Amino acid sequence: MFYRSNSDGNGGETTWCFSQVKGTLEDDVTEADLISCVEFNHDGELLATGDKGGRVVIFQRDPASKQCVPKKGEYNVYSTFQSHEPEFDYLKSLEIEEKINKIRWLKKKNQAHFLLSTNDKTIKLWKVSERDKRVTGYNTREEGGRPRDPTRITQLRVPTVRPAELMVEASPRRIFANAHTYHINSISLNSDQETYLSADDLRINLWHLEITDQSFNIVDIKPANMEELTEVITAAEFHPTECNLFVYSSSKGTIRLCDMRAAALCDRHAKLFEEPEDPHARSFFSEIISSISDVKLSNEGRYMMSRDYLGLKVWDLRMETKPVETYPVHEYLRSKLCSLYENDCIFDKFECCWSGDDQRLMTGSYNGFFRVFERGAGGGRRGELTLEAARDAAARPRQPLRARRVAATAKRKKDEISVDCLDFNKKILHTAWHPHESIIAVAATNNLFIFQDKF
Repeated sequence: MFYRSNSDGNGGETTWCFSQVKGTLEDDVTEADLISCVEFNHDGELLATGDKGGRVVIFQRDPASKQCVPKKGEYNVYSTFQSHEPEFDYLKSLEIEEKINKIRWLKKKNQAHFLLSTNDKTIKLWKVSERDKRVTGYNTREEGGRPRDPTRITQLRVPTVRPAELMVEASPRRIFANAHTYHINSISLNSDQETYLSADDLRINLWHLEITDQSFNIVDIKPANMEELTEVITAAEFHPTECNLFVYSSSKGTIRLCDMRAAALCDRHAKLFEEPEDPHARSFFSEIISSISDVKLSNEGRYMMSRDYLGLKVWDLRMETKPVETYPVHEYLRSKLCSLYENDCIFDKFECCWSGDDQRLMTGSYNGFFRVFERGAGGGRRGELTLEAARDAAARPRQPLRARRVAATAKRKKDEISVDCLDFNKKILHTAWHPHESIIAVAATNNLFIFQDKF
C-alpha cells in the first residue's frame, strides 16, 4: 500500500481523518465502562473491545463502507456479551476483577469466529456464530419448545428449515483457569493456531486450545527467596511465523528471545536485547521509566518493537546490542517525572502496534494524544505525528485531523499546547491498527475512536 507523508511539518492538516466514535460522549462515565483492550481480527472485518466491567463488544465492518470509493473505515455493533464476572478467591481472601486484560482472535477456519479473552486469572475461548434459520415442525415438541403430549401425536411430520431473524450468539467453548498465581498480563496465539501462551509477573505457561486442565510452565523467574526478586515479566508474545520462538519483556528494560526447542523450561534465553544505560543520565526514576510495558513483533517477523514510559524502540532480531530505531513519544515529560511519580502516572502501561506493512508505528500518550511514526523518515518531524482523540471530532466526520504540538518550555507558538496544560487523566493506553488498510482504532476512556487515511 502506498503511504503519504504523515504531516505537513507545520502542524497543519494531515492525511488522517475522523471516521467514527463509539460509546457515550457524556462526562458521567462509570469505571466499568472504561475500555481496557482493543483488537482487530486477522482480516480486519471485526474489531473487539473489552472493558473493566468484563464485557466484550464486537464491531463489524459496514459492508457499504467497503464498496464506496474511497473506502470508509466504518463499523457497526455486531455482538455484545459478558465475558467475565467478578469473583472472590476464598483461599487468599482476594477479589478477582472482571476487567478484560487482553483479547486475541484466532484465524477464521469456518463460518464461526473464535477469540480468547482473559482477566487477571481466567482465560476463556469464545465462539461467535450467526444463526439466521430455524427448524420448525418437530414431532415431540411445540413451536415454543414445550413437550407435546405423546397420546395426541397422530402423524409424523418432517421438520423443515425456514429463514429467521439474524441472531449473533457468543458461547464459551473452553475455560482455562487455576494456572496463574499472579495477574495475567499477556496472552498470545502461536502461529500453529493450536497452542497459546499466557504470562503473569513471574511465569509463562503454554496451553493447547483443546486441553483446559493442563498447561506447561515454559518460563519461571520466581526466586527461591522472594526478597531476591529483581524483575517481573511485563509482556510476552509468540513469533508470527516461527512456532518455536517467543519473546518476553521485563521491568528492567530487557527483552528475551526464547527457543522452545532448546529445553522444556526456557530458563536460558537464546538472545537478550538490552540497551546499555548512560551512567550520566541515571536518576531516581531511571529504573521505572526503563520498564517495558509492551512488546510487539513485526508482521513479517524480523523486527520487534518495545514501549517504555518515554519512547518506542525498534529492534532487529539479529542484533541484540542496541535498537536500530528509537522514537521519543513524549520526551517533554522528562522534566515532570517527579509529579508523575506522585500521581502514579509514571506506572501507566502504554501499548504499541505496527501498521499492516510494518512501515508505521503507533502508541498512546496523555491529553487524548496518540503518536504515529513513519519508519525511515529520518526521525525528523516530518516522519512523526501527534493526533488527538477528541470528542468534538464527532461533529466533523471525514474531516482531516490537525497535527498537535506540545511546547516543553514556557515559550510556545500559537498552535502549540503547553506541557503544563496537559490532562493526565485523558490517557491513550490501548490502540490497534487494521491488518491491511490505513484504519486505526484508539481507546479513550469509554470511547472507541476510529480514524482512517483520507486517501
